[in-house]
Amino acid sequence: MRSGFPRPVLLAGLLLALTAQAQTEETRTLTRADGSSLTYTLRTYPADAHLLRPDAKPVPTSALESAKLIIFHLSDGDIEGAALLSNAPRRRYEELATFKKTHGDDTFKRVFAEYFDPKNSVAAEIVVDKRSLLIWKLADAAKTKTGAPTFHYAGQFFVEVDGAYLIDDVPNDERTRLRWVLEAYRSGNIPLKPSP
Repeated sequence: MRSGFPRPVLLAGLLLALTAQAQTEETRTLTRADGSSLTYTLRTYPADAHLLRPDAKPVPTSALESAKLIIFHLSDGDIEGAALLSNAPRRRYEELATFKKTHGDDTFKRVFAEYFDPKNSVAAEIVVDKRSLLIWKLADAAKTKTGAPTFHYAGQFFVEVDGAYLIDDVPNDERTRLRWVLEAYRSGNIPLKPSP
């Protein structure tokens, strides 16, 4: 079937779509005070990479796309859909159900919908083998004395299983090592920006 769009327009559209999700990658090593170390890949994304595109439904083929799909489910109040994207779905479902019951449906949806706010972003993705850590830079309700928003870093752990990225809810050594990196970023010991 032939499209009504000229080929250069289609190619330009495809290039724009790919550029919107462009990322940079850099291999780094974190050395801890006790002498242990972890080599990982740092991926960074454009500031708007976390936003939902109106014409595309995320699929769990990467940590970022899986995170967007999970948050999409949660912002709609669908805890079952989100829990099915976990490697421990029953535990994830129970935790989400407790949170929803405690805070109410509207607050539950609003809390997760805020991840899609343009003031927030994915600061980095840390990759080790089949595991990833997404580090979210999330705006706090409080502001500095100058009126600028304050931010905190939150982490989401993922594991790649048969080509799909699931939220990693099973404690394991790799997740513990990824947490070392998250804590180093939170404390400012290592930068989130790639090296020049």
